Amino acid sequence: MPVVSVRSVSKVFANGVQALADVSLDIEPGEFLSVLGPSGCGKSTLLRIVAGLAPPSAGTIEWPAGKTDIGFVFQEPTLMPWATALANVALPLGLGGMGRREREARAAEALAHVGLAGFERVYPRELSGGMKMRVSIARALVTAPRLLLMDEPFAALDEITRHRLNADLLALWQKTGVTVVFITHSVFESVFLSQRIAVMAARPGRIVSDLAIDAPYPRTESFRTSPDYAAHCRLVSARLGEAMAA
Repeated sequence: MPVVSVRSVSKVFANGVQALADVSLDIEPGEFLSVLGPSGCGKSTLLRIVAGLAPPSAGTIEWPAGKTDIGFVFQEPTLMPWATALANVALPLGLGGMGRREREARAAEALAHVGLAGFERVYPRELSGGMKMRVSIARALVTAPRLLLMDEPFAALDEITRHRLNADLLALWQKTGVTVVFITHSVFESVFLSQRIAVMAARPGRIVSDLAIDAPYPRTESFRTSPDYAAHCRLVSARLGEAMAA
């Protein structure tokens, strides 16, 4: 039973631009799904509709087992600059009415899960870009969501930091069992991370390919230089090229 099903979803903005057309997609429990496509193809719009942050113009978002808790990681860390890392992560728990002692303990545990134990009292201005994104991921995970939506979270980071966070994200996914939908425009990132890749075409946005990446986990840096990785990247690149020409 899917965690969530996107059924014939279309989106037309008030200015008349059609962002999505007849998009259907099942997101399975515990899977790591990447949505890959060029800039402007509606990837982020689709994610916001799934999250309930924007309504579809047509179609439905269905929750076969009932609406689940969602964590959302935006393209930018969107941290409160006047608050410590601990306070930023604890924010969703405070909004939910949890007591201070419990929410700080939960937030400290979430920071430890993303490799930031010892940085609880540090402010965003004192953190690198990659560390800020780790805080953002910890904040999304602190409520123990079943579904984690990630909107190109590593796009602005340097390649070394991006590779490190890719590996850490996979370790976190395997440890928690959370279902992940990951938006990206990088073929190489999508192949390294995903069990499945949905390739989108633009104008209007629609899914044109659904590809399985059957390489085993855990995936280490050696996978990036393997013939299997290269073969998957060639296939996904070809499908993306077809999507961009469609």
